[in-house]
Amino acid sequence: MTRQLWLLLLLVAGCAKGPEADLQYIGEARSLGAEWALVNEQAAGGRLTSHYTATMRQNIREQLQTTRTSLTRPDSRYGAEIQALLEQPDNAAPAELRAHADRLKTIEDGLESA
Repeated sequence: MTRQLWLLLLLVAGCAKGPEADLQYIGEARSLGAEWALVNEQAAGGRLTSHYTATMRQNIREQLQTTRTSLTRPDSRYGAEIQALLEQPDNAAPAELRAHADRLKTIEDGLESA
């Protein structure tokens, strides 16, 4: 009986992983995408130095990659959206980056309300 209880508990714990467990990473990726859009917008307006811009882009990419590898479901819709962000060129259009961030926000909102 105890063995069956442990198996049941392990099964339930395994079910708890997934989109809900990834919620923090979805929010982080959304925020990083929006930050990247702002950096590119400010850089295009000549308000940031090239060194600062390059450093920020590199840091954002590294954080996005860490976020992507932390997902319990990297093959999910949100995983694909994070991957799409990572595939953007450094000087991607702010509107494109915000579109990815907006899609992540929609996914995030849906999971929070579930």
